[in-house]
Amino acid sequence: MASPSDRRYSQTHEWCKVNGNEAVIGITQFAADQLTDITYLELPEAGSKITAGSPCGQIESVKSASDAIAPVSGEVVAVNTAVRDEPGLVNSDPFTAGWLLRIRMSDPAEFDNLLDAAAYDALTAG
Repeated sequence: MASPSDRRYSQTHEWCKVNGNEAVIGITQFAADQLTDITYLELPEAGSKITAGSPCGQIESVKSASDAIAPVSGEVVAVNTAVRDEPGLVNSDPFTAGWLLRIRMSDPAEFDNLLDAAAYDALTAG
């Protein structure tokens, strides 16, 4: 399955979709498949600052625990409470209902440093 082309991707398997100066962040289908059944998410509160390349949450599954790494920097403006209540949404629908955070970017140029869908798919193809 090809990754959606309307967003960019980090090498640590997070996606970022920009609308103006805000970005929605989640993990990719590849990451969700690798983690298997996600059981718990620890996400920052609205108002928190996140920094590109640094942890912005923790994802626990029946298989392991792993950090979600911020693909861009900014201030958290919303957290997807649905995934806190039903973490399996990240497995079943990581690109829409399973998003994690919405942030106001502090440096929109960071988005340009992320991989496009074709480059990300090539990264995970092998």
